[in-house]
Amino acid sequence: PFHALYGQQKAIVVFVRNFLCYTCKEYVEDLAKVPKAFLQEANVRLIVIGQSSYHHIKPFCSLTGYTHEMYVDPQREIYKTLGMKRGECNSVSVQSPHVKSNVLLGSIRSMWRAMTGPAFDFQGDPAQQGGALIIGPGNEVHFLHLDKNRLDHVPINTVLQLAGVKTVNFSNKPPIIDI
Repeated sequence: PFHALYGQQKAIVVFVRNFLCYTCKEYVEDLAKVPKAFLQEANVRLIVIGQSSYHHIKPFCSLTGYTHEMYVDPQREIYKTLGMKRGECNSVSVQSPHVKSNVLLGSIRSMWRAMTGPAFDFQGDPAQQGGALIIGPGNEVHFLHLDKNRLDHVPINTVLQLAGVKTVNFSNKPPIIDI
């Protein structure tokens, strides 16, 4: 059950729209860069939940390089319980710092992955929005964000900071050190 994921330990739980969504793929690629040592030091679990069948987990992890915990909620029961919406609220213009593709190219890549993937399906409801939750230990909710549209992800470093985890440099540029 869902409670087992956070009952004994604080958890960052990220709900993705679906495993074909290019914005979710690129967001999870950045989640993959969070070192396990940072999470262990803060005693926090990092979990991604998708809304497709379990057989899509391994290919998605392989595609994104994600090695932390991943589960699925194919009936979207947890999504519904938390109030995650279907459809996009386009009145909010946001740009996720973790999304690198533009809409056209990202959509084409998603469609290509659907057609060439191991099981030709759309891996969940394409209208379902995701979100992020920091919960536990026990039933203490520290933070909840419900995505309004496909680009409305909470910046990963914001979630890490709120959970007490060290932040990560997601830039591909080497750090500049003043001497």
